[in-house]
Amino acid sequence: MKRTITHKTLAVAGCVSALAFVIPLASADSTLSLQGSCTSLASKLARLDNTLIDTATRIDAGELKVGGHDIAAHCLIQGRMNPRTGIDGAHYAVGFEMRLPLAWNGRFFYQANGGLDGSVVTATGGLGGGPVTNALDKGFAVLSSDAGHTAQQNMTFGIDPQARLDYGYQAALRLTPMAKQALQIAYGRRPEHSYFGGCSNGGRHTFVAMNRLANDYDGFLAGAPGYRLPLAAVASIFGAQQYAKVATDPNDLSTAFTAQERALVAKRVLARCDALDGATDGLVQDYPRCQRTFSLWRDVPTCRGERNGQCLSIAQKRAIDPIFKGATTRVGKRFYSSFPYDSGLATKDVASWEFESPISRDSLAVGIVFGVPPVSPVTFDGKSLALNSSIDDLLARITRSSAIYTESAMRFMTPSNPTHLELLRQRGAKVMVYHGVSDPIFSVDDTVAWYEGLQKSNRGQAERFARLYTVPGMGHCQGGPSTDQFDMLTPLVNWVEKGKAPEQVIATARGVGNAGGVNADVPADWSPARTRPLCPYPRIALYNGTGDIESAASFSCRERPRGSSGNTEL
Repeated sequence: MKRTITHKTLAVAGCVSALAFVIPLASADSTLSLQGSCTSLASKLARLDNTLIDTATRIDAGELKVGGHDIAAHCLIQGRMNPRTGIDGAHYAVGFEMRLPLAWNGRFFYQANGGLDGSVVTATGGLGGGPVTNALDKGFAVLSSDAGHTAQQNMTFGIDPQARLDYGYQAALRLTPMAKQALQIAYGRRPEHSYFGGCSNGGRHTFVAMNRLANDYDGFLAGAPGYRLPLAAVASIFGAQQYAKVATDPNDLSTAFTAQERALVAKRVLARCDALDGATDGLVQDYPRCQRTFSLWRDVPTCRGERNGQCLSIAQKRAIDPIFKGATTRVGKRFYSSFPYDSGLATKDVASWEFESPISRDSLAVGIVFGVPPVSPVTFDGKSLALNSSIDDLLARITRSSAIYTESAMRFMTPSNPTHLELLRQRGAKVMVYHGVSDPIFSVDDTVAWYEGLQKSNRGQAERFARLYTVPGMGHCQGGPSTDQFDMLTPLVNWVEKGKAPEQVIATARGVGNAGGVNADVPADWSPARTRPLCPYPRIALYNGTGDIESAASFSCRERPRGSSGNTEL
């Protein structure tokens, strides 16, 4: 049986400090069989409150494959919660699927999905960067949701105030008790342990759950957590406006900073910073120190004539450097974090986020989903909003509420108190966060600032229940010239249930021949299976001085040299 150790229990034991920490939660080590057939389960689940079950289907072993691996037999439950008609006349519901193993390990995983949601993604509980394994394959019951609207409604759901709230946080609040009740019906027992995780917007969902659902989950796994997503979206639009100043083709922002020019900057970053960790290996482990060492103005040649891919013009540097230093208001006040210069700058994924996303995804989100009042979908023009709007006006829109839209985007999309997780900590729950250093949309600097705030609120002892792992070279959730394949769930489970703190996580490059899929950004001169330790912040992987440079065993997680902290000021 799971043991929840309360603050009162700790006081009785003599641990009266506000920073008292609890013993590990009991391990889920049993296997339970589904009670009845998948078909019969549909009628049993009909008793769930405010829930319609559409299908209950048996999926045989091997019928579902993830990363080329056969998934064991399970039941696929598909349904909807709280069907209703919105103020826009559209039909809404919180769509979901649950995959219930025929042999269940007693654990539940809430799979928080990315982007604007809108789709019930296959509920496998994918883990970490590149695919290694997944929660379903490990025997977890897994839930996935569309967060209250369909993909066809992504252009319009922001008109409906309840759809906004469902997307922000209320869908998870409704789905969590329903899912646990469904497991009680299906197996005769509620989950022994529950885990919540996702990357990007899924990481944001996870950060929100750390505040709003602290009593309901024992482990939280957040990747690239856009926990200040509305601000990040406006910052992306700020970047587009900067690029537009120097784009040679007004219809193509990528002409402001071409692939060849981005590769040049990445090469110059490596020239300055690669060896700071003791190894010249194409990875900048000590990226905070790199931000003080590298200078766009000094280290990248300035064009004396026409741009030729081997230099940047003065106008380009004036446009690009402010993006990395952090987006600002009209009077120069920074409202979102800085971005580090890193080795992954030249990838296609970076180009998509930098030059396409502001026009399509971010303008849509800021204009219709976050803004008060929302822009009419009929007259919405993403390019015009992104390139012609005042940044100050956009910031005002995401912080505004009204009689109809009673919660601003900065309230319904963000955790209420991200650096104060006392309830989570006192319960014995654990948090693991990972973030790519080359992430172009949600800054690793922003996540580091969150962790440093968490440390401050916990008197420097946050690592007893929460750890952050930065991934050099990795872009948004995966990719980049990086070791982006890793399993964060297994160490999280071991930490929650066995008290074994994850001192490092071994990550692998996905080079040619990788069974889980090849990462095209892995350099040809790396071993295709290069490994590196991912270290809990503020420790970094430093080369031991001897040993195979392709092996994690040749690196150790150690503190940065004194005075090498990065620019994480908010």
